[in-house]
Amino acid sequence: MCRWLAYSGTPILLDSILYKPVHSLIDQSLHAKMGVETTNGDGFGVGWYVPDKDTPAVVRDTGPAWSDRNLREIAEHVVSPLFFAHIRASTGTAVQQTNCHPFRYGRWMWMHNGAIAGFHLLRRDLALSVAPELFPYMEGSTDSEMMFYLALTLGLEEDPPGAVARMAGLVERVGHEHGVEFPLQMSVAVTDGVRLWAFRYSTRKESRSLFYSTRVDTLRSLHPDVAFLREIADDARLIVSEPLGDLPGAWNAVPEGTYGVVQPEGDRMHAFAPA
Repeated sequence: MCRWLAYSGTPILLDSILYKPVHSLIDQSLHAKMGVETTNGDGFGVGWYVPDKDTPAVVRDTGPAWSDRNLREIAEHVVSPLFFAHIRASTGTAVQQTNCHPFRYGRWMWMHNGAIAGFHLLRRDLALSVAPELFPYMEGSTDSEMMFYLALTLGLEEDPPGAVARMAGLVERVGHEHGVEFPLQMSVAVTDGVRLWAFRYSTRKESRSLFYSTRVDTLRSLHPDVAFLREIADDARLIVSEPLGDLPGAWNAVPEGTYGVVQPEGDRMHAFAPA
């Protein structure tokens, strides 16, 4: 499995989130506490938005995040109001750059932790469900990228929650047709550069961990001595596979079968089920 984080808020140096917290994503690449694997060294990726650009920048590589000098250089110099970061532990597909997250199509980014069970059995049928005009843009061989292009096919750009629900329903139906009892395990983040959606769902109803951050102003009042909190703005929102530290009151578990949206008009959380 993998670990990931998504940030939305006032523009901030990537370094402030990727490296500085006690149990940062970089620390988790070696010492994950809540994933299937302790080490997530099968590649990494970061994607970020900047003003006056419709599409996000995406940098991905196959080496481990903990020793990558280019990632450190990017993190210390790039400022963004919305970014994704992902560290990969392969569930069976090749360790190659095109299989690293996040994935990008136009203004959209997608990343995933989990797996489609029996993907080698389902892959052909799922691939045939991808819209012909989208299929040429698929570069890798992962179930995660397949899920992204299925969601795009099923209306992601018009209705993200509905499209992800339809994608999940399709994966489960195809999985059951092939005798896979519990086809889907996912925590997914997707964004158009303005809004950020995060989903936690699995067929078995035992989804991988997912957390969202408490409001920063509340945390500052609880922990006025924590320097890290003075570096981020009140509107900062983080969604993470694993908490970035043990600060009391900082992290809230996303309930099973739930999706949330971080958006300018206010954050919301809703029940999620495949369609």
